Amino acid sequence: MEAKFIAEMIGTMIILLFGSGVVANVLLKKTNGNNGGTFMITLGWAVGVLLAIYATGPISGAHLNPAVTIALAVIGQFPWSEVPLYIAAQFIGAFLGAVIVYFAYLKQWEVTDDPGLKLGVFSTAPQIRSYGANLLTEIIGTFVLVFVGLAIGISKSATTTGLNPLLWGFLIWGLGVSFGGPTGYAINPARDLGPRIAHFILPIPGKGKSDWAYSWVPVVGPIIGGILGAFLYKIVYLG
Repeated sequence: MEAKFIAEMIGTMIILLFGSGVVANVLLKKTNGNNGGTFMITLGWAVGVLLAIYATGPISGAHLNPAVTIALAVIGQFPWSEVPLYIAAQFIGAFLGAVIVYFAYLKQWEVTDDPGLKLGVFSTAPQIRSYGANLLTEIIGTFVLVFVGLAIGISKSATTTGLNPLLWGFLIWGLGVSFGGPTGYAINPARDLGPRIAHFILPIPGKGKSDWAYSWVPVVGPIIGGILGAFLYKIVYLG
């Protein structure tokens, strides 16, 4: 159990190192990647997920997402007794990853004036604030993530040739370019809430508020979407 905890923590941390790292590179001032755009951001997140799965999959199964862990438990594919351990590891890993990114871009915070850009390095925000529509977007994105991701997992060709993590990376990339527009595609409660807490705690110059009013959307939406995706997977593939 200890090995699984460490693997889930490190794996989620890796995702945030690449994910929040690329967002910082694009949004913050005085960086080589400033204004790199959505394509660059979605690629960074995809690479982070891909490498995290390669690094931790053999140990913990590389859930790296509370929505995935809960969804698997709901359909009987993961023991409920291990759910709290996995979720705790995922949130800790996401928090640590965000903190490391903060230090990596230590001087860029000072020269970036917009507090919204600083918050964007850590957490998601809607382009149009409408909690119902924002929630629906997160539900749809995580529904696709879990259903397609589980289908990839049982593909014999993908598993035996080591393509599983690569295909997950493409899945994250595709979700980013297709569904990332309205809300920034959190599709992972730990990925959003852990770094949002880091934003709240860290001494970031001129950081502004952490937008707690929106924080429930990227937590609740992915959990609902993940469960729905898992149920469809169970109906289609498990009978």
